[in-house]
Amino acid sequence: MRDSRLARNPATGVRLPRAGRAEPRFLTIGDVERLVVAAGDHGAVILTLALTGLRFGELPALRVRRLDEVRRRLTIAESVTEVSGRLVWSTPTSHQTRTVPVPRSLLPVLVEAAVGKGPDDLLFTAPGGGTLRLQNWRRDVFGPACVRAGLEGVRPHDLRHTAASLAVSAGANVKAVQRMLGHASAAMPLDVYAGLFGDDLDAVTDGLEALRVVPQACHTAEKERA
Repeated sequence: MRDSRLARNPATGVRLPRAGRAEPRFLTIGDVERLVVAAGDHGAVILTLALTGLRFGELPALRVRRLDEVRRRLTIAESVTEVSGRLVWSTPTSHQTRTVPVPRSLLPVLVEAAVGKGPDDLLFTAPGGGTLRLQNWRRDVFGPACVRAGLEGVRPHDLRHTAASLAVSAGANVKAVQRMLGHASAAMPLDVYAGLFGDDLDAVTDGLEALRVVPQACHTAEKERA
């Protein structure tokens, strides 16, 4: 009879190291404009991703009724991904519905995408109709547009990073970025985008320097000891 101990996997219970996160790439607004132009009739999807920070799976699941033109908001309540060739619909990654602000420059693009559609119709569809699928879109639209725009090496997820960087440069704080991107806590945007908040830290340092309370107190204490 074989000793059961010999069949035991010595790696059982050992926690694997966390996979390294790819370095985020941030496009400038000029890069985004070139990419949108290079995508031609399909530029609306790229612009929406770059200005709202939606996960790609959230964008194909957007329905017309989720667009609030008056408040300039998108309600993110669904997500769709492709698994083994099959579309799987679910709630967003955080499992919470959220609202995302729509820049004024983007609103006409979304309104145009909704023309002629009913409230429950998808706001964006694949070039040939039907639900947008990441692999097909990246191969047929995004990849060629990046080459034409001279932005090789850019990934679709970099558009989400770009939205975060543009929001921070416009004055958004970490909590606003967290809500916009749909992260469960502020720890995630701080971890990924910590470098973008450097100017805020510089401002804090300058403000503390202007007080000059601690140095004066130290000098007073030294004189008293002398």
